[in-house]
Amino acid sequence: MKKHFQIAVGLVLFCIATISQAQDQPTTKTYQNYDFVPGDRIVFEDNFTDDASGEFPSHWDLLSGQALLTTFKGEKVFALTEGNYVSIMPLLESDNYLDIDAFTIEFDFYTQPGAYNQVGLRLWDPKNREQGEDLTDEENAVWFGYESRAHQLSGSYPRSNEEFSDDAWHHAAMARKGTQLKLYIDQYRVLTVPVFKAKTFSLNIVGIGDQDRPIMLKNIRVAQGGNFNDIKHLVTETRIITHGILFDVEKATIKPPSMGTLNQICQLMKDHPEFKFEIGGHTDNTGTAGHNLVLSQQRADAVKTQLVSMGIDAGRLTTKGYGDSQPMQDNISVEGRANNRRVEFVKQ
Repeated sequence: MKKHFQIAVGLVLFCIATISQAQDQPTTKTYQNYDFVPGDRIVFEDNFTDDASGEFPSHWDLLSGQALLTTFKGEKVFALTEGNYVSIMPLLESDNYLDIDAFTIEFDFYTQPGAYNQVGLRLWDPKNREQGEDLTDEENAVWFGYESRAHQLSGSYPRSNEEFSDDAWHHAAMARKGTQLKLYIDQYRVLTVPVFKAKTFSLNIVGIGDQDRPIMLKNIRVAQGGNFNDIKHLVTETRIITHGILFDVEKATIKPPSMGTLNQICQLMKDHPEFKFEIGGHTDNTGTAGHNLVLSQQRADAVKTQLVSMGIDAGRLTTKGYGDSQPMQDNISVEGRANNRRVEFVKQ
């Protein structure tokens, strides 16, 4: 039996029921057909490095309920602990940073037996608009909100419930460009839908809090821009800057959701066998310059190894680690550091 995903286009526009069980640890192989590519410029990212466990994170606002950072399996996570609904939103200078043609949103959430396991993303200004009512009674869900009522849409998660085990992180991703919207759960694109004239403003995350089994979130990222998986715009670029190739903290291990960007680069090179690239690894200035130089080289090498495993001739790729020597933005803000952490492909 497949897990069903429902989208309700309305005051709470999208309701995506997702799994309460988790597959085996994901790998780049399980994500081999993934085509999500994040936006070009990160406007918000939080891995909670600036905050201590037990505190409310400094880059967020709490609109209702209770929430705090806690340590779960050795890492800091944002836990929604009390309230129906707990309501949180990122702190940004503008209240309308998603009032644009194209953007992407990503986050990881943890499912637990007996928990509500429902995370809501509302894409209006929650400080000025009523929250509205939940349009689904699915216990395990990720759902997305807009302001206008329109159609009822649905899709299915392509794996049966019996193939999953309890207790695991899941990756959710969303990409909007113009009137088109794509939604992903784990390695699967579960919906590609039109969003008509729905207006977006800013990101608000809501959920039903629970002290014993809180909703837990991590790796939350919002980016402006994005061309879905269209590689035509890359053909004339001499330098391709990517923020979608992600690594484990302080390691050169490529995270599986990086496959969307890697598949895009791989396809570009297969379509244009004359292209050769230097793969440049770049870090922020966290840590020493020497450490960052070594880490960035290791990450560039890891990207080359992955592309070669996907069928690209090794002779078409060189690598170089630049460490923190070529920042794109300041290293003071969270967003600046996030944009500085990148992989570049420079045509040779």
